[in-house]
Amino acid sequence: MSRAAKVLSASATVEVAFHDVDAMNICWHGNYLKYFETGRAALLRTFDYDYREMQASGYLWPIVEAHLKYVRPAVYGQQLDVRTTLLEYENRLKISYEIVDCASGERLTKGYTIQVAIDAATQELQFVSPPVVFDKLERVWSR
Repeated sequence: MSRAAKVLSASATVEVAFHDVDAMNICWHGNYLKYFETGRAALLRTFDYDYREMQASGYLWPIVEAHLKYVRPAVYGQQLDVRTTLLEYENRLKISYEIVDCASGERLTKGYTIQVAIDAATQELQFVSPPVVFDKLERVWSR
């Protein structure tokens, strides 16, 4: 199977907590990035490269870009499904997100983030993802 045909996705469920809403009972816009983080961690765990593994491999992966498109508001107590897909990994990690209402399946928010590899020892930007990323993904795809 070609790399282009290989897709890696995951999802995580979150509930809109009381401390996440404003006086109008609407989820504050900045909290969607927190929900993205929950989904991103679930995706990274699918190929055994969560933040502990990143650090152990000698690389840091800061987010350098985030894009969100708000479609409909989330409200207190709402159950959300955060769906993530790895779009790119050769030179950076580009992850797409879709947040949907668990009950109706209605899309509330979509977006993406971009992370780049930084050598932890030298603080140098890596223009190609480190070999550990390719190794871990190939293990998942060869199952």
